[in-house]
Amino acid sequence: MNLQSSDFELFGVPAQFAQDSAALDARWKELQREAHPDRFASSGAAAQRVAMQWSVRINEAYQRLKNPLKRAAYLCEMNGVQIDAENNTAMPGAFLMQQMAWREALDEADDEPALDTLNSEVQQARQQALARCAELLDVRHDAAAAAQQVRALMFIERFASDIEARFDRMDTEARGQ
Repeated sequence: MNLQSSDFELFGVPAQFAQDSAALDARWKELQREAHPDRFASSGAAAQRVAMQWSVRINEAYQRLKNPLKRAAYLCEMNGVQIDAENNTAMPGAFLMQQMAWREALDEADDEPALDTLNSEVQQARQQALARCAELLDVRHDAAAAAQQVRALMFIERFASDIEARFDRMDTEARGQ
């Protein structure tokens, strides 16, 4: 193993968006067994530190590879295109209009069925954005277009979190009454 390897190389999987979750999980467990610091208990402090570094590196790679959004961003960056979401918030007009409509719907959602409807719509948009990332990264090899899709997906993920927070508030309010 090489600490400088890409996450894909480390896990022995192709550098592509489409990944087999079960294979990633199995490989993570295998790598963790190989690098676990306890295996190096009798090898001294230096060997244990190296094993700990490996364990951290394996976990970081696993977190990037198993999460579709992080994996897409990582692939874009590997292909020389930075996501730069903090500074690059430009989005197509239609996407911005959709965001505004969702925000308005969230503000107006005063019961669980309305929130469920909005959540379903957002989850469908998330699935479409993920499919678009797969196409742009794995088929078209267009990291620049994929980066824009990743930024859109980041907005969608954040909004989905806002919906979850609203569900939680409704649940808390219902229990408090």
